[in-house]
Amino acid sequence: CGAMAVVVTRTLETRRERLTATFLLALAIPCSAQLGVVLALLAANGRATAFWTAAVFVVFLLAGWLAARLLPGERSPFYMELPPLRLPAVGNVLHKAYTRMVWYFVEIIPVFLAASFLLWLGDRSGLLAHIITAMEPLMAALGLPARTAAVFLLGFLRRDYGAAGLYNLAAGGLLTDRQLLVAAVALTLFVPCFAQLLVIVKERGVAAAGLIAALTAAVAFAAGWLTRLLAPFFI
Repeated sequence: CGAMAVVVTRTLETRRERLTATFLLALAIPCSAQLGVVLALLAANGRATAFWTAAVFVVFLLAGWLAARLLPGERSPFYMELPPLRLPAVGNVLHKAYTRMVWYFVEIIPVFLAASFLLWLGDRSGLLAHIITAMEPLMAALGLPARTAAVFLLGFLRRDYGAAGLYNLAAGGLLTDRQLLVAAVALTLFVPCFAQLLVIVKERGVAAAGLIAALTAAVAFAAGWLTRLLAPFFI
C-alpha cells in the first residue's frame, strides 16, 4: 500500500530525505494490486513487459537523481541497528502483528473514509464526469481512445481500479498492444491514488502534496508520449 509506505518515511532523519522518498513512492512505485494487474496485462508480450519495466526503472533513477541535486539540504547517514537473530517466540509475533495492525487501521481507515466520501460527492455532483471530459485531449495526444480518460481517473481514485479498467478495455479489443503499453506506462507513473495523496498532505503538507501531484502527472504524460514514439521500434 503506497499510503502506508508514505507513513513509514517518518523513519528518515531529514525533511529532504522524506520529501525525496515520498516523491519516488508517488511516482514510480506501483502498489502491489496495480503491479499484479499491469504485469498480467503485459505478460502475453515479453517485449512490452521489458519496455514497461525499463521505462519505470529509468524514470525512478532520473527522478531520484534530480531530486537529490535540486532539493536543498545535506545527506545524512541512515543507520539501523540489527538485533541478534533468534528463533522468534510465538507470543511476541502475535503481539507485534496485533499492535501493528491496530496502528495501520488507526492511521489509514480515517483517510480511506474521507476519500470515499469525497469521491461519492464528486460523483453525485457531476465533477468526475467533467474531469473525464477535460482529460480526453490528453488521451488523444497519447494516441489512446477517449474512453481511456475514465481509466486514469479510476487510477487516481484507486490504483487497482485503474489497472482493472485498462484490462477491460484491452479485453474488449479497444486497445492495440502499443496502446496498451503506452497506457500502462502512463498509468503506472500517474498521480498517486487519492488515499495516498491525502496521506502525503497529512505528512508533508498541502504545498508539497500539490507539487508532487503536478510533477507526477507531468512525468506520466511525458513518459507516455515518449513511449508512443518509441513503441513502434519494440513492438
